[in-house]
Amino acid sequence: MYFNDVHILYYTVFAIVGGIIGQFVDYCNKCFLEEKKIFSKENFSKYKKTMLPNYLLILGTAIGYVALLYKFGLHTDFTENLYLIKYIIILPMLLCAFVVDLKEQIIPNRLNLTMFEIGLIFVFLHGIININVAINMLLGMLAGGGIFLIITLIGGLIAGKEAMGMGDVKLMAVLGIFFGLNNVIVISVLSFLIGAIVSIVYMIIKRKGTNTYIPFGPFIVTSTIITIFVPFNILFTMLMEIFTLGMY
Repeated sequence: MYFNDVHILYYTVFAIVGGIIGQFVDYCNKCFLEEKKIFSKENFSKYKKTMLPNYLLILGTAIGYVALLYKFGLHTDFTENLYLIKYIIILPMLLCAFVVDLKEQIIPNRLNLTMFEIGLIFVFLHGIININVAINMLLGMLAGGGIFLIITLIGGLIAGKEAMGMGDVKLMAVLGIFFGLNNVIVISVLSFLIGAIVSIVYMIIKRKGTNTYIPFGPFIVTSTIITIFVPFNILFTMLMEIFTLGMY
């Protein structure tokens, strides 16, 4: 049986691998939250003794991997699989950023740095195939980090405190490498839209004042995952319809 020209056996393998990686993400999250080394035999041994299956991460990562395989397919040529490989690598890291920022209001520098280094490898690989794609990825890095850095600085001047953390700025710069100029702008706009909606609903439900701090990282991650699976032209049209009040 085939789905999108890919045998169901491959989907099964991707789901199993995704589930295993989802549990590994849970381990990484604990290491980040406790400021411990990830690649440590001692830390991993302690984790195994008290390990409980994180079904949410296991299922979420498994579904994500299957969805990636369905969207991008599997090809015999390595270069045709670059996008599939790239998103398979970044998805667990995005989940780490989501959970850690939600719990501790911080995106670890070592996580951003790791994604940055991997992103540069893909810039090189894409550059071998098409230099224009590599240039677009580097421009995405400048745009993603630049937009959020400007917002942070202006917000700091107006409010007298950080509008968002530097971890968010670094994350957006990194995502610019992976997604390129156009997509990182869509991610930026979409994250603010989702953040505004969630914040308003949260304040209404919780009946708390505007001083309630809501981390922005989860909105960035959510927008990024949406951008992976929803075509750019659909997202662009949707955002233009929203911000022009249907006059686009």
